[in-house]
Formats: sequence, C-alpha cells, structure tokens
Amino acid sequence: MKLTQLSAIIFSILPALPAVAHEYWLSPLNYQVESGEKIAAHFRNGEEFVGSTFPYLPNRLNRFEIVVEGQAYNLSPRAGDNPALQVPAPGRDGLVVVLAETTPSKVIYEEWEKFLSFAEHKDFPKAEADHSANGWSQEKVVESYTRHVKTLIATGTGVGDDAPTGMTTEFVALTNPYDADFDGQMKVALFYQDEPRADAQIEVFDRAPDDSVTISLHRTDAAGEAVIPVTAGHEYLFDAVVLRPAAAAQTGAGYDPDQPVWETLWAALTFAVPQ
Repeated sequence: MKLTQLSAIIFSILPALPAVAHEYWLSPLNYQVESGEKIAAHFRNGEEFVGSTFPYLPNRLNRFEIVVEGQAYNLSPRAGDNPALQVPAPGRDGLVVVLAETTPSKVIYEEWEKFLSFAEHKDFPKAEADHSANGWSQEKVVESYTRHVKTLIATGTGVGDDAPTGMTTEFVALTNPYDADFDGQMKVALFYQDEPRADAQIEVFDRAPDDSVTISLHRTDAAGEAVIPVTAGHEYLFDAVVLRPAAAAQTGAGYDPDQPVWETLWAALTFAVPQ
C-alpha cells in the first residue's frame, strides 16, 4: 500500500474518534536518553493525561521540529509512523525540545450546555455573553481548534535551556527539570502571538509512578509567568487554552451556522522530573 493511501485511510477515520477536543500532547517513550540512543514520542489525545496515540500524518501538521542547542531542524517521518517521532539522540549531552503545531480541525457542540461547560472549565466567563451578543446559534456551535505542543527530553545530563519558538501560543520552560540543581519549582512563561499571557489559567496534570493523575489549576502572573511545584519521579502535562472568535466568523446576514464561530488554540508542555 502506498504511503499516500495509508495517510488517506487514517485521515478518513480520525473524525470518528472520540475526545477530539480534549488535551493533546507529545508523549515521549523516555524523557531521559543517553547520547546515540533513540528519541521516540507519540502524539496523544485524551482526558486526564490518558489518551490514544496517533500516527504521523503530514497533512495534520504545520510544524514538526526538534530543537538542539537552539537550532531547529524539521522532522519528516513517514506517513503512518507511530510513534510519530523516532530519531537518534544527539551525540552530546543537552536539552532536546520537540514541538509541533497542527492544522485546524473542527468540533461541533450540538448541546449548548456542553459548550458552556467547556468555556467555564477553560476559564472563559465572557463566552456566553459574547456568543449571545453576536446572535450565534445555541443549537449548533462550530469551533475550529489547533494544537501547539512541546516536550522536553534530556540527552545525558540534559543541560540547556528552552526558548520561544514562535508558535502562535506556547509554553517556555524557564527552569530545566533535568538540571542537577533543580529545586522542584517549575517556572514557565506562557505566550500568545509572541506576547506574555497575563492572568491565564494553566491546568496541570501530574502523573505519579503508580499512574494515578492529580489535576490542579494555576494562573500566570502579570508577566505571563507561573511557578508550579513538581515532584521527583513524576510526569507532567501543562495545558493552557486561548478562546477567540474565529477569523471568518460573521454576524447578522453573513452568519453561517455551519462555519466555525469560535477558535481555540491549545498550548501544551510535557516533561518529567528525575528521581
């Protein structure tokens, strides 16, 4: 079977899969590898830090890159590869950052209360009033969404720093959890359109060694930064969402209920804290 045929088949079944509007993240098989070993990671989509894996599909991504010592390299796996990321680790110690941005997908809320519940959970208290003021239907709410994900992987000692990559929204790690002097306080900055997101909600998913997951909510400060306590031996997913009117959304006579009126942009960061 040709790769293009495989991609088309997988692409055709994806809309039928559940949880398309839940968290999406890069899930490394190992967060710490030695020089020359393989770095491998899945794309995952699910809830409460548990989700299904998805293969690499080039038409689903606008960007897929690995950053080593500040230099970004494009990743081009074969269509259908799962894990989507499978590359040799750099030949020297360092912090490796893998990032991806997806193309837009759509989700349809056919129950108004489900949309309101989502908006409340992700901390958008004005969504209901804005939706009503624009005269948009409550019977069918169409949302476009994109993912902007990043993971931190240590090669050897993992020495190095994260930095902004220009994704539309993203987390930037201001401390390195693999650093020998890491004190258990994970400091991150949250950006949207290259500007800090002040007073924004961060949802933290904390997986313990027994696979139990604890969820907590945090907020960025006026500088768009947050310091979040983390625990040795645990794996983390930080998640933050931007909700904005879709660029092509219309009101009045131009309104089309079959087209997206809202757009969400999901930033995610995964990492682990060594024992």
